[in-house]
Amino acid sequence: MDQIVQIAGALLIVAAYAAAQFGRLGPHSRLYLVLNLVGSAVLTWLAWYEKQWGFLLLEAVWAIVSAWGLLQVLRGKAPAAAH
Repeated sequence: MDQIVQIAGALLIVAAYAAAQFGRLGPHSRLYLVLNLVGSAVLTWLAWYEKQWGFLLLEAVWAIVSAWGLLQVLRGKAPAAAH
């Protein structure tokens, strides 16, 4: 069962990334950020449960950054411009 949940979490992140690369979602869109947040939160939990510390670090940071970006969008704050 863990493998199915892990694949679902990964698919959410990959779907968001692919949609952004093909111009279907912007990297600051709510849907993009939600997909990344949910996918990375699922993978964070599984990494913690399975004591995979490197994977836990990667996914936890991914979840935190996605949550921060989503909060900024929901507050109506413009994202920082890329240089």
